[in-house]
Amino acid sequence: MKYSFHPSAIDELNDSVNYYENCKTGLGFDFLKEVYATIQRIIQFPGSWPKISKNTCRCLINRFPYGIIYQVLENEIVIIAIMHVKRKPGYWKERK
Repeated sequence: MKYSFHPSAIDELNDSVNYYENCKTGLGFDFLKEVYATIQRIIQFPGSWPKISKNTCRCLINRFPYGIIYQVLENEIVIIAIMHVKRKPGYWKERK
């Protein structure tokens, strides 16, 4: 199964990587590895994480307070958001 990112999710990913890299050298790369490991789990088991709306699920990222918000569309995972779990819940709901 392939996956794609909503353009705003790419921005969130890049901003988060830069934030962690500025905190400590190498931490941004660690965050990125955890994001991609989470995406691989989603691809393998797309229906395994809780639905947070009718068509949207959230899978938490290990080691970091983030979750991946995604939708399954036919043979594709669409990543809607890379969200911090303690900030602005639901801000991503208008994304399509």
